[in-house]
This record gives sequence, C-alpha cells and structure tokens, in this order.
Amino acid sequence: MKIADMLKRSRPVFSFEFFPPKTDRDMIQLFETLREAKKLEPGYISVTYAPGGETREKTVEIVRRAKNEIGLESMAHLTCVGQSRQEIKGFLDELKRSEIENVIALRGDPSRGQTKFIPHPEGFRYASELTAFIRASYDFCIAVAGYPEGHIESPNKEMDWDYLRQKVMAGANFVITQLFFDNRDFFAFEKSMRGRGVTVPIVPGIMPITNYGQIVRFTGICGARIPSRVAMDLEAIHQNQEAVQDYGISHATRQCRELLSHGVPGIHFYTLNKSRSTQKIIRNLEHNS
Repeated sequence: MKIADMLKRSRPVFSFEFFPPKTDRDMIQLFETLREAKKLEPGYISVTYAPGGETREKTVEIVRRAKNEIGLESMAHLTCVGQSRQEIKGFLDELKRSEIENVIALRGDPSRGQTKFIPHPEGFRYASELTAFIRASYDFCIAVAGYPEGHIESPNKEMDWDYLRQKVMAGANFVITQLFFDNRDFFAFEKSMRGRGVTVPIVPGIMPITNYGQIVRFTGICGARIPSRVAMDLEAIHQNQEAVQDYGISHATRQCRELLSHGVPGIHFYTLNKSRSTQKIIRNLEHNS
C-alpha cells in the first residue's frame, strides 16, 4: 500500500525507521525487533541505505521480508551518494520486482573520508533530481526529508526550506522531518512550508533519547538543537542509563501528544533498531487517547 494513501486517514499513522545491521546475528535480532514492532500496528517501517549503496542488498532484503513475511508495509531509503543513474535504476528495479511501493529519496551524507558531498559524475547532485527521476520513470510513492531547523550545510533555514519546496514540486508525495526536540521548531517550519504552497503531508520525525553521549553526537552531526532545559536535565542524570531512557520516553511522549493535538498526520520514530522506548511512548499515547 502507498503511504500517501495511509496519511489521508483520520487516524494518525505511526512508523518506525530501522537500519541494516552489519552481522548475521544482528540481522536475526533485527527481525525479532520487527516482529515485536508489528504488535504496535505501525502503518509502515523504513529501512536506511548506507552511503555509496553499501547496504543495498540488505536494504532490499529487509523491506521485502518485512512486508512479505511479517506483514509490515515498508519503505526503502535511497541516496545519491557514490552511485550512477544506472546503479540507482537497478536498485529501483529491484524494489519494483519485490513489490515495494514506497521509497524515500535523499541526497545522502558525504561518503566516508569526505567532508562534503561529491556527486557521482554519472549520478545526481540533489535529492530534487533523484525525486524527479523516480517520478518520471516509476510509480513509487515518494517521500523526501525536511529539516525544521534547516539542513546543517545550508546557509540559513529559509534557503533550505525553499529547496524542500523544489523537492516536493519534483514529485514528492509527503515529507518526513529530521529529528527535533522542540516542537516550536516544527510548527514554525510547517507554517513556513504551507506559506510556500506545499500541501503534501508533513510527518514529524521523533528520536527518543536513550543515551546521553549518543544524542550529543547525533545532534552535532545533523545540526539539531538540544533545548537548554533538556540539556540541563540530561547533564544531571547522564551517568544513570535507565534514568536517561526514562527521561527520553517522557520527553518524546510530551512532544508526540502536542504534535498529535496539533493535527499531524503521523509520527515517524527513529528507533536505532530498538523497540523498548518506542513501545512505551506509543503505549503512553494510547493510554491517554
């Protein structure tokens, strides 16, 4: 089923992001996690794609098996990094043969050892070009990424949001945002995109805080901001892993409640291949619905 059709429903759609594991043992664990996630009745899952297509086969395997063996509607990530148009076409053809209907088109982060994105000489420079290519040649439902605080490489938010509009105009069906911890950033972003004439669904992306050091690294890489109040709270408990996880669950639950009351069409959870925090957040939301 195409995710854009799910997002038309009156009930919010919850979804989860996973990444291809490196070892066979971790792959087995991932599918155990996916079966646990199925109990939460998510609308769909997404599976990431490493720079240069390093996880291409695993990404296809996971989305295919998740859909056909577990019954989870699935979306594959696809980036421009290190790949020619022909290689990208081959990946899309694999998805089509596997009866996957959803893909998220991304420029992608620079390859290992590079400090900035360098396009493949026979590939795409921008996610908008990749989106246009997919739309012209295939019938996939296409998602693109949005950045409530602006992309880390963009000179300012306004320029980045103009670029997001280009991605939507190129054929995207909906937007999933980068993680954020202050809903005011999302609301300002959404309002600005609507003012630019963007009418497709905008789905907020939420990452439950589970590890203090990890979230500091992540936000440093992607440019997301940790609100001062949250940073102070975490600093006080950062040596207590269980307390950090509980705090992360409470903060994400408050975020989600406010977002849902605002009327968002769904929430996309960045799970880091773990289900405990996401499960508790969704149970909290169900308990208070």
